[in-house]
Amino acid sequence: MKALIVDDERLARNELKRLLSDFPALEIIGEARNGDEAQEMIEALRPEVVFLDIQMPGKDVFQLLEDLSAAPLVVFTTAYDEYALKAFEANALDYVLKPIDPARLSAAVKKILERGQERQRTGRETVYLREDEQVFVKDGERCWFVRVKDIRLLESEGNYTRLYFDHHKPLLLRSLSYLEERFDPQIFFRAGRRHIVNLNWVERVEPTVNGGLALFVRGALEVPVSRRQAQVFKEMKIL
Repeated sequence: MKALIVDDERLARNELKRLLSDFPALEIIGEARNGDEAQEMIEALRPEVVFLDIQMPGKDVFQLLEDLSAAPLVVFTTAYDEYALKAFEANALDYVLKPIDPARLSAAVKKILERGQERQRTGRETVYLREDEQVFVKDGERCWFVRVKDIRLLESEGNYTRLYFDHHKPLLLRSLSYLEERFDPQIFFRAGRRHIVNLNWVERVEPTVNGGLALFVRGALEVPVSRRQAQVFKEMKIL
């Protein structure tokens, strides 16, 4: 896999290169000293993974990630742990503190290679979130780390989405269509215009008078399934 190192300190770049030399599956194709250089090199070289320092002169790295036309896998490398929540909010694959511990870096590389294998196997640039993964969820000043398998339901509210897990239901500043691209459709079923349901949380299914279905989700949640999607559901599951 092609990798780019982004860090404003030459010694830090050299040290990371030395540590990554133990992993022949990663090919270091370039180095950038700041966010502006990183954006140019990412667009030109198309690395599959970027090792990205957070505090650097020039362009803010979180803005950099938002501006990219195609986002690579990102592992943040930084001496400052106060950015961890923001890093996971930006969907970073991992977050490694400096000075870098070789064992901790090895764990990050393992994640990189596993994700790369998934991309090759599926042929998709964006790989679905795995059930055992954690996602960072923020609603106002409240934050959670949530396991994907614990998410019961996603419900559209205009351009936003309400996420149901445990006894919480925060409102996310993302559309349901955007989030749908992140979840495996074999597990997270699009029931209709407003709902995506985690099928592992469905307790029972009942037909409705209009030819649709009703999915009853643990937690006293009833989700209507449109007639069209009811047919899709029947092809997926034996009723």
